[in-house]
Amino acid sequence: MENAAFRAETRAWLEAQCPPSMRTPVPEDEVVWGGRNARFKNPDSRLWLERMAAKGWTVPTWPKEYGGGGLSAAEARILEEEMRRLDCRSPLQSFGIWMLGPVLLECGTEAQKATHLPKIARGEIRWCQGYSEPEAGSDLAGLKTRALLQGDSFLVNGHKIWTSYANFADWIFCLVRTDPLAKKHEGISFLLIDMDDPGVRTRPIRLISGASPFCETFIENLRVPRENLVGGLNNGWTIAKKLLEHERKMIASIGERQRGAERSLADLAKAYVGEKGGAVADAVLRDRIAQIEIDQRAFRLTQRRAAEEAKGGSPGPASAMFKYYGTELNKRKFELLLQIAGTQALGWDGDGFTAGELRLAREWLRSKANSIEGGTSEIQLNIIAKRVLGLPD
Repeated sequence: MENAAFRAETRAWLEAQCPPSMRTPVPEDEVVWGGRNARFKNPDSRLWLERMAAKGWTVPTWPKEYGGGGLSAAEARILEEEMRRLDCRSPLQSFGIWMLGPVLLECGTEAQKATHLPKIARGEIRWCQGYSEPEAGSDLAGLKTRALLQGDSFLVNGHKIWTSYANFADWIFCLVRTDPLAKKHEGISFLLIDMDDPGVRTRPIRLISGASPFCETFIENLRVPRENLVGGLNNGWTIAKKLLEHERKMIASIGERQRGAERSLADLAKAYVGEKGGAVADAVLRDRIAQIEIDQRAFRLTQRRAAEEAKGGSPGPASAMFKYYGTELNKRKFELLLQIAGTQALGWDGDGFTAGELRLAREWLRSKANSIEGGTSEIQLNIIAKRVLGLPD
């Protein structure tokens, strides 16, 4: 009965507070990432973020004292279901919410939590991730960015790469080497760095899709207060692994975040190839659509079961399984979308294509990176074999 009452209250609040334009598919230029320099092309995006943040529902399960909603896992699931029912947009996309926040909740000091979590919840600070380096990708522990402790601050110098949206970010959570003489996994620390300093420079990397979501990040003679160290000196690899579990969970759910209020695969197929008796006319295509939808539903339920078993804790090594399956499933979905749209999926520019068709080839190309970023599919399969299944080397 309590859940029924909460569902009714949530439904009523969303129906009253979510603007109509926030119940439509999200154009790329209306995605809200927040930050010091946030721009809102649609004024309703700002209003929706402010209302959800005031309610604590940008981070519904976080404690209220840190800007969250204080909801139970069951209540958060109801909120998610009701937002999906109304086709409500997510009010805020945030690496702070998906990755850094959970780690700070578990490992941060009280001062770090009080300083950073409410700003993340309200979308006031935009974060990026400083992990990979030109010579340290899959072998992340081989990183060379150096942080020399000098009194109450670190002197940081180094070069990060594939830093998503670094050119728009305000802060970066960064892995640095604080003990060059220790074994490579044991000499790493986890620092929070304000990017509003001339010692930090970014340079976008242009991708095959034509977009530049990734950057190189250069850090030169930057002073970082010791109070920005998370988890203790030379304990960064432990923090890094915890955050990677959340990152893999985030990437695994990329298909869900892309859904928004988009048309279903079946509706798109009916528009492009026609329908017969209310169903997609092409029987083979109809079967492929059904299989994708079954797999998506089964995957969503498996993730939910795992989250309930974790009881709000770290997703653990099973996140590698979710990351692998979720990204492969997302790539399958885009392959199917190309088949559905046919030659209309080949549009890159010009008047003969809709806005959605012009995005499709780019999004298909971008989906290929899903099985590389956050740890390649091959790395995830190794983790699954060793840490989930316990197979011998």
